[in-house]
Amino acid sequence: MKTLFATAVAAVLALGAVGAIADDKTPSSVTPEEQAKMKADRAAAKEAWAKMTPEEKAAAKKARKEQKLKQESQAEKVGNPPSGPQKAADIAKTTAATKSDPKALPDAKAKQEALKQQTNKPTGQ
Repeated sequence: MKTLFATAVAAVLALGAVGAIADDKTPSSVTPEEQAKMKADRAAAKEAWAKMTPEEKAAAKKARKEQKLKQESQAEKVGNPPSGPQKAADIAKTTAATKSDPKALPDAKAKQEALKQQTNKPTGQ
């Protein structure tokens, strides 16, 4: 009985997932003209790759790998900082927000004292 029930539940879940996938009506932001251009660009790139000699292919792969490593190292050094006028505003906002943060307590005894003072204060309710 348990096996029959488990099989029925699995079948219902599987059929439900198939129905959800088949009913995908997600609109695409790519126009048919853009899609045709992208397909033509990809076909041209494939054709150019097929015409390359093995040495040219190896050099292209090496150049692509070096460029990727350069971009990754630059991202590690710089990160994703804000740019332009946003940068100054973001820095000022962050600085102002962190000024009111409570300071870290140096040891466990100071933490216990602060906790005791908080619990002794009336809440006003």
